[in-house]
This record gives sequence, C-alpha cells and structure tokens, in this order.
Amino acid sequence: MSLDLSNYELLWPTSLFVSEGERILRSTNSWQDRAKWLMTEALVGTTAVADFEDLPNHTAPTVDPWSTTVTGWGTKRAVMDQHDWFAELINRASELRHAAAPRPYWPQRRGNGPAHDGSTARDTRRDFARLVGEFADSGYLVEVFSEECVDDHSELPDASEVIDRRLGIPDLWPLTPETWNADTFYGLIEVFHDLVSRPRMRRYHSYSGCGWHHSEFHNGPARVLYRWKVNQLLREAGIEYELAAEGEDLGRLVAVTDDARSTLVHRTLNDSVPDIATRIRHAIALFRGRGTSAESKRSAIVTLAGILEERRTLIKEQVGKPDEGALFEIANRYDLRHRRADQRGDYDEAFLDWIFWWYLATVELTNRLIASRDLD
Repeated sequence: MSLDLSNYELLWPTSLFVSEGERILRSTNSWQDRAKWLMTEALVGTTAVADFEDLPNHTAPTVDPWSTTVTGWGTKRAVMDQHDWFAELINRASELRHAAAPRPYWPQRRGNGPAHDGSTARDTRRDFARLVGEFADSGYLVEVFSEECVDDHSELPDASEVIDRRLGIPDLWPLTPETWNADTFYGLIEVFHDLVSRPRMRRYHSYSGCGWHHSEFHNGPARVLYRWKVNQLLREAGIEYELAAEGEDLGRLVAVTDDARSTLVHRTLNDSVPDIATRIRHAIALFRGRGTSAESKRSAIVTLAGILEERRTLIKEQVGKPDEGALFEIANRYDLRHRRADQRGDYDEAFLDWIFWWYLATVELTNRLIASRDLD
C-alpha cells in the first residue's frame, strides 16, 4: 500500500516539516500525539490527521475478505500502520504541494471586491498582526506570555511589559496595527522573532472547557517558521527587507538580495574557520542592515579586505602577482581603508555594493583554495 499525497498541502517549509517529523519518528513517548499536532500545524485542514487516525497503531498481517487478487478471496496482506504511514509521509515530503492562495473568486475577477483605502502599508501591518495571532493561537508565545488554566490562579506576565523591555515602547499588546509607524512595525517583526517558541506537545484540558495546554518548547523550529512566513508576507507586499536566517544579524531585518548572493553568504559563513566566520558575520551585518550607511558599508569592506590581506600569499600563489595586486589596489586607491587625501572619494555608493560582493566572493574562493590544499 502506497501513501496517496494528492489530498495534502504544506503550510510549512518542507525542510522544517521533515526535521520535526524525523524527530517524532525517533521518539517513543506519545509519538502519535506529537505527529497529529505536527500535521495539524503544518498541513492544510484535518484530512491528514483523519487518515492517520483511521490506521492501526501496529503492523500486523490482516485478512481482507474483499480481496480480489489472483491469489484468491481472503488473501493475507500487510496493512500499513500509523508509524509506517507517518514515516512515508515524512520521507516523501518533497512531493507535497505547498498551499497557495486560491484563484480569484467572482467578485475579485469582476473588480467588485471589498474596497481598500489604498494603503498597502496598513494592509501589511494588519496581515502581520493576524500572523502573530495565529502563532499565539498555536501556543508559540506561551513560553514568554504563559497561558491561563482554570486550575492555576497565578498571575500571568504582562505581555506589553515583555515587549516594552525589548523594544522600549509601551502598550503594544494586544496588537493595534493601525497605530504603528514604520519603526514600530519593523521593531515588532524583530521582537516576535525572538519571542516565538514551538510547543512540540499539547494536551486538552476538558475541565470547565479550559482548552489546550502547550509544553516542550523549542525556539529553533519556531524561528525558522516565523522567518519563512514573515518574509513571504514582506515579499508579497513589495517590501525590500527580510529577516536574516543566519549571521550576526540573525532575526533582524536586512536588505533583500538575490538567491545567488544569499547562497554566497551562507557558504562563506559555514565554510570559514571560527575566527574568520566571526569577522565575516560582523562584515555582513554592517553591510546589509536596515538603513545601513555608506560608512557602515566601508567598514564592512575594510573587514573583508583585512581577511584577504592575511591570505595575500595564497592569492599570489594561486592567482598570480599582477591580479593579486589589482585586488588590493581598489581598497588602497579609493576612499575605503586608509582615507588619505590622495584617495578617490567621488564615486557612487553602488560602487561599495560591488566591491563588497567581490571581496566576499574572493574570501569564499580562498576558503575553497585552503580546503583543497589541506586535502593534498
């Protein structure tokens, strides 16, 4: 029996769904409850959970009286159990479709949809508030905000104070997006990145209709999911910032780059030795921060130039002396490193972007040259 994936759609990044699913498959404690909670969160609707609950929770050969195979009526065959079914779902997660917004309905196609005030910014802020509400409903803020229970009469933390201590702005909870300016909006995006934590278990407290209680929190998967959803929201709104997924500015809004440069950042950070990686993280944070200045970009370039200077002998050996000299001439002749009166400073800021990415790519090249030499 093979699993039919056609009725399931993912609401999560595939890699996150797989990593959390594999963790469940390695567990023995209440794994079915964990699996159902994961599917409730990560897949559209309740179809997958219903299919899972229809299966036996152990593997055993059974007799199917309606079998019409050539071996005859009543043939014995193995029936997929819950563990096998869930394992196949996780193993084949790459085949799952991601949920997409429905095609426009009649009013939208006819141009008769609800009227908007024309403010994309206000719409985006409302969408963000709704997104945070969904995280809260799923227990992702319980670790910092706690949750009510009819059997526990202790006072809950003041959510506004929790946010105020981080952002320095009072009275932001409950969220009221119509009152935010841009700085408050972007600040809240970064704050909630640091506050969310995924509950890997939940139990239903039926007494007096108390509801679901959440436990076993972990901020790693929560932050991956939060970045994925918030970045998708910002991208759809045409906002050219995204939450950084790695580096010194992890979870902070940075300027959007194309996939190739994002891959370069990832590879350079992960392939560098620790002391070099620390300096690269700092340079990247200086360069791509929201509202970064030309001076910050110069500092980022100087940091990378320092790494290359230390590797100058390697570059000379592998690239050749004339080309090696040209690499450093840019940093020395222009107003970047030494800041002398005879240096050129009348260039467009786009030049800083170009030299930063060139130097970062050269650091990545030297990483590979060092790795190749170490293998010889």
